[in-house]
Amino acid sequence: MAGPLLKRGSGRGRYAPMAEINVTPFVDVMLVLLIVFMVTAPLLTVGVPVDLPKTSAPSISEQKEPITVSVNAQGRIYLQEAETTLDNLVARLVAVTENDREARVFVRGDRSIAYGRVMEVMGALNSAGFSRVALIAELPRPAGDEPPRRGRQR
Repeated sequence: MAGPLLKRGSGRGRYAPMAEINVTPFVDVMLVLLIVFMVTAPLLTVGVPVDLPKTSAPSISEQKEPITVSVNAQGRIYLQEAETTLDNLVARLVAVTENDREARVFVRGDRSIAYGRVMEVMGALNSAGFSRVALIAELPRPAGDEPPRRGRQR
């Protein structure tokens, strides 16, 4: 484990250790960590079940952890994964963002709820000074890959 030895100069039988760093174990560890993060990253999304509308717009890449406000099919409002009311939403969002009104806030609304309910949430966020509010939609699936629909079957 001492590494390769080099023969030095004209002295007979004298060897000196090489002063090079072996980067192979470092690269191995980095590749394993990369694979672990690639596998776990999709699992870190918000867990409130919402049936998002489809769109063909490109995905947004964000460096920070996203702050999401979800409105489920029953019209209940969630900040991240915690249920809240419309009256408490702004106060809790200010606490989460540490009063950073420039923080990006993503709004996820179930496709089956009334458009007005999503607009109430967005209006409350906008009137509180959060100007970077974005809607989240699901990318459409190719034909034939459509999952079974929720709800009653006819």
